[in-house]
Amino acid sequence: MSGRLEGKVVIITGAARGQGLAEVELFRAEGAHVIAGDVLDHDGIFLDVTSAESWAAAVDSAVSIHGRIDVLLNNAGVRAVAPVHQMPIDDFQRVLDINLIGPLLGIQAVVPHMQSGSSIINVSSLNGLAANVNTSAYTTSKFALRGLTKSAALDLGPLGIRVNAILPGVIRTPMVSYIVDEYEERLAAGLPLGRIGEPMDIAGAALFLASDDSAWVSGLDLTVDGGQMASTPKL
Repeated sequence: MSGRLEGKVVIITGAARGQGLAEVELFRAEGAHVIAGDVLDHDGIFLDVTSAESWAAAVDSAVSIHGRIDVLLNNAGVRAVAPVHQMPIDDFQRVLDINLIGPLLGIQAVVPHMQSGSSIINVSSLNGLAANVNTSAYTTSKFALRGLTKSAALDLGPLGIRVNAILPGVIRTPMVSYIVDEYEERLAAGLPLGRIGEPMDIAGAALFLASDDSAWVSGLDLTVDGGQMASTPKL
């Protein structure tokens, strides 16, 4: 590895599996000090992204050891599947709390401990550009997360803090394994690059946005989708 994050202090949420775990592994291999947060049991710290108190504890722990935060990667996310007119309000609220309020609380917690050149990365989705059926909660949260990203890029730019979003396409993760397992061949055939995405594809994009290679990049929606958004939808 090239050490592109050598010495950087990074908090990654949703770090126990899937994209989050891949990001933890790649960032550590690139020299970062990674604080891997999740509500699941794993080799990291407990972090409930919906709780300001949980965020404060995680950030305080990191700062007490390393003195600062250089990168926040808001990866944690959940889905709820139901038609909009049948979506339980509690399910809708939970998705918003984790996918949208969680990143906001994270930003508020880390910014006082960041310096110029720091990076915040929010993991949105292609569902932040267009909806699928039965995804009203998830789609709403991911559209809103793009808005939060752009607003934060404007507000934090004067501090030298960059804020960007990654918009993954279909990635082989536990969240959508039931879809990929059944429809992988058809999904892959519809992509210009001809394959389903892997967690490390997202980790690589996150590495770019976390590193100094993207020092003049802020407010970006970076689609990582195998070329899916390059084509005109077939009618």
